[in-house]
Amino acid sequence: MPKFMVFMPGNADSEAGVMPPTDLFEVMSAYNDQLAKAGVLLAAEGLKPTSAAAKVRFDDTERRTVIDGPFTEAKEIVAGYWLLEASSLQEALEWVKRAPLGGGLTLEVRPVASMDDLGPEFTPELREAEQELRSRLDQ
Repeated sequence: MPKFMVFMPGNADSEAGVMPPTDLFEVMSAYNDQLAKAGVLLAAEGLKPTSAAAKVRFDDTERRTVIDGPFTEAKEIVAGYWLLEASSLQEALEWVKRAPLGGGLTLEVRPVASMDDLGPEFTPELREAEQELRSRLDQ
């Protein structure tokens, strides 16, 4: 079944580490419970501010540079995510539209690429290795 990543954008409050009010936690918890009971929710997490984050830049094939946050230059910051499993993008969008949010907030819903999306460059041997890895992760 297709998977979809839903990105919750960050803002000045999330970057400052300001927690949402208890009533928002309560309605979001109820919403997540609905997703879980429907078998749609695979994961959901909030992210700490970018001041607690780091990036790794691949300068070339050998040199890596670690860049500590905050990332004030970023135009869009992700503050959290849901990973949903739904029969189609339309079904995922229907679930996302039920989220108890407002205020002009926009959530991004993106299909997760499957092995079938990777084309012939992802050889049968690579697919088998990927399947073995996923089996180990599921244990």
